[in-house]
Amino acid sequence: MSIRHGLLALLERGQMYGYQLRAAFEESTGSTWPLNIGQVYTTLARLERDGLVRPLPENEGGQRPYEITDAGRADLALWFATPISRADRPRDELSIKLALALTTPGVDVRAVVQTQRSATMRALQEFTRLKYASDKPEDLPWRLVLDAMIFQAEAEVRWLDHCETSLVRHRPAPARPADHPEAVDRAGDEARR
Repeated sequence: MSIRHGLLALLERGQMYGYQLRAAFEESTGSTWPLNIGQVYTTLARLERDGLVRPLPENEGGQRPYEITDAGRADLALWFATPISRADRPRDELSIKLALALTTPGVDVRAVVQTQRSATMRALQEFTRLKYASDKPEDLPWRLVLDAMIFQAEAEVRWLDHCETSLVRHRPAPARPADHPEAVDRAGDEARR
C-alpha cells in the first residue's frame, strides 16, 4: 500500500492534520506498518504539490489540517479500481536470501530455512491470537489485515517446506577444477610424485 493513497483514503473521511493521519493510518492497519511522522508530512507536501490535497488554516492548537481535493478523490478512486500487480510489490527478501545462501560457500541453508520457519510459526501464532482477541464490528479492518498476514505466513511455511524438500533432493554438481584452483594445484602435485 502506498502511503500516498493511504493518506488520501483517510482524508476522504474528513479533514485531519499530520498526527491525526498517522494515528488513523496505524489504527486502520493495526500498526502492522508503523508510519514515521516525517513520512506523513513529506507525503502531504507531495500531495499538496500535486494538487491532491489542500492545507487549511491552522487551528487554535497550531495544527494545520488538510483536506482532499477533487483531483485527490479521482486519484484515490483510480487506485481503488486498479488491481495490484505482482510486479508492483517489493522484492521478496526471503527468496533472495535463500537463493544467495545456496550459492554462498559455508552457509548452512537448512539452518537458514529452519530459523525462518521457527520465526514464521511464532508470528503465525501471534497473528492468530490477535485475531481472536476481539470480535467487535469496528475491528473488521484490523481483522482483515490480520487475515492477510495469517495467509501470507501460512504460504511462507508451505514454501519453506517445499524448499526443504528441494534441498533434500538437491545433489550439488561435483566441483570442476576451474572452480577450485587449489584442487588443480593438489592434482598437479600428486601427478608429479
